[in-house]
Amino acid sequence: MDGASHGAISAHAEKVATEIVDAAIKVHRALGPGLLESAYEACLSYELSKRAIPYRQQVALPVKYEEVFVETGFRIDILVDECVIIELKSAETIVPIHEAQLLTYLKLANIRLGFILNFNVPLMKQGIKRMVI
Repeated sequence: MDGASHGAISAHAEKVATEIVDAAIKVHRALGPGLLESAYEACLSYELSKRAIPYRQQVALPVKYEEVFVETGFRIDILVDECVIIELKSAETIVPIHEAQLLTYLKLANIRLGFILNFNVPLMKQGIKRMVI
């Protein structure tokens, strides 16, 4: 696990996380690498809905500065059950800026658990980066 851990993740969030990883592997097995992030987002969202897991796509994430909320254009790809953030990628590799992006989203949304899911890999387990703050 990455990030500064501040106690255990809730059992519910861990259950959601397990479902997310399982769903991502299923989608990757069906589609393989090389598609646009939007295709994986649509298919992963469909897979979550089949599992009756609540989620929201492209969730706006404003920045709070002093007493003002500023719209910055930040968007969470998929917010699952209000407790796990998914940042989807279809990149050659996960790089530090992707990790920084997810950490920023976790902090701004006050959510502890997130995943970078990079579908552009031979095996999905190579493209899963779990991060905890």
